[in-house]
Amino acid sequence: MREKKGLIFVISGPSGSGKTTLIKSLLKDKGLKEVLAKSVSFTTRPKRRNEKDKRDYFFIRREQFDKLLNRKKIIEWTKYLDYYYGTPKDYLDEQLDKGRHIALCLDTKGAAKIKGIYPGNTVTIFILPPEIEALRQRMHLRSRKTREKKLSLRLKLASKEISQAGSYDYRIINDEFSTALSELKEIIAARTEHKE
Repeated sequence: MREKKGLIFVISGPSGSGKTTLIKSLLKDKGLKEVLAKSVSFTTRPKRRNEKDKRDYFFIRREQFDKLLNRKKIIEWTKYLDYYYGTPKDYLDEQLDKGRHIALCLDTKGAAKIKGIYPGNTVTIFILPPEIEALRQRMHLRSRKTREKKLSLRLKLASKEISQAGSYDYRIINDEFSTALSELKEIIAARTEHKE
């Protein structure tokens, strides 16, 4: 496969690690706005309060998701807590061919799949919590309605994901948000300058 012009920055981390907030802040950065785009994923989960369709996700029904999958319009997908998430292939290829860089928030399985499809264009970054207890507190505060059973399921999944952090190109500990954001910006600036 011909190497494309743009880069894909795949950002992973367990639920509650702050990866989504980091990506949102990254995309607001004036210096990166012109070169960095966010890939909007398909999801079958319900929309949360403050989320917008086509901005945060394409909120679709399970039947629609299956149709897109069968038509090979989804390049990678996962099931997380009974909901499906998938990355749109056409959008990704379009942006890369234009030389735009993309920020993708994916689980470890999705990151490996993207790296396998676009090996010369993918940079993987794993966001780590300072410690598991901090992650538990973040998860609990984030979703006070989360039952203990769901919380323990998320923590078990988080431990599994953290064990794979060593396979990523970069690892950032999100203890202090502004420091983590600066590190993320530095990685992206260094890699995009190298790509030009």
